[in-house]
Amino acid sequence: MGNPLIGVVYHWLGGLASASFYVPFRGVKRWSWEIYWLTGGIFSWLLAPWIIASIQTHDLLGTLAAAPTPVIVWPIVFGVLWGFGGLGYGLTMRYLGLSLGMAVVLGLCTVFGTLIPPLFQGTFYDQLIANMSGNIILGGIALTLVGIIVVAVAGAQKDAMLSDEQKAEVVAEFDFRKGIIVAIFAGVMSACFAFGLAAGGPIKALSAARGTGPLWTGLPILCLVMFGGLITNAIWCAWLIVKNRSAGQWIGMRVAREEGPAAQSPGAGQGGGLEPIELHDDGTMPGRAPLLANYLLSALAGTTWYFQFFFYTMGESQMGRFGFSSWTLHMASIIIFGTLWGFGFREWRDATCGTKTLVWSGVALLVIATAVIGYGNMLAA
Repeated sequence: MGNPLIGVVYHWLGGLASASFYVPFRGVKRWSWEIYWLTGGIFSWLLAPWIIASIQTHDLLGTLAAAPTPVIVWPIVFGVLWGFGGLGYGLTMRYLGLSLGMAVVLGLCTVFGTLIPPLFQGTFYDQLIANMSGNIILGGIALTLVGIIVVAVAGAQKDAMLSDEQKAEVVAEFDFRKGIIVAIFAGVMSACFAFGLAAGGPIKALSAARGTGPLWTGLPILCLVMFGGLITNAIWCAWLIVKNRSAGQWIGMRVAREEGPAAQSPGAGQGGGLEPIELHDDGTMPGRAPLLANYLLSALAGTTWYFQFFFYTMGESQMGRFGFSSWTLHMASIIIFGTLWGFGFREWRDATCGTKTLVWSGVALLVIATAVIGYGNMLAA
């Protein structure tokens, strides 16, 4: 039997990891976006999932080998689709900033990732409508959406009050219309991560049968879903590396480029990435990259990114038969801590007191919503 309240804490930890992973990338110097993103991605999508799953589960390879082919293939496919959402997520941050962009993307992701699995499985009525626990959880999901909307409205108010110069100072490439379009795409595609976890559900029983503890049975599924995400991101980064001739940056070479990374890469210039690179007259990047620091910072960022899902699987294991509600808890936690980082990066420094009060009200609603969902799961335990 799990403990849903402990599960809520695990989801908070996962949200903190997700909202914080981009911070180490701010220290990366003289690397293009595609170089540091792929370097960190090797840790988040490949090394960390397999290493930690190998340590925490019993007979990882035997468990995956025993799974039916569709149970292996579909998590990878959904991981590939989730990878597109991740790229769109980076573009959204670039156009809307950390606070507003995160609220819009994750709001849509919450709706699709939480409600579609029970609808697809035909359990929506039995789980959410026909019993008190489900009603409470559904109320918590609705409260989460209200909190997300409040945060998004506060972000829109903040941005509407800024001059073009102030917007450029906070978010170098602010574009509300373009950001909303990309956010819709990113929100829908990012929800595919939840679908991938659901598709790989039978692997949990196989892992448990081999002696894996209940907290860790979801780790083998992460290996598959995140491998799918690696495929998408690696292809995109490889195209940028060829286009920009930036591969030499991995060994400290000064690499010729036609333009700075903020003008062409989804992760840069988003209030959390590298500043646009000023080029010499001959088109080369100035100075040499601090390679050891760049590798270590990228590894830290990538590993932190993975830990959001490490804690997610731990939290889900505690939520009982309403495990799908974990997605809402995860999204709410990311927005809570992402908003805090937005304040830390002074994205809200020019907002009025009323707007700041509104965004903190939204954060408070999200905190309350996570408690409500945890309580509903506890009643069903």
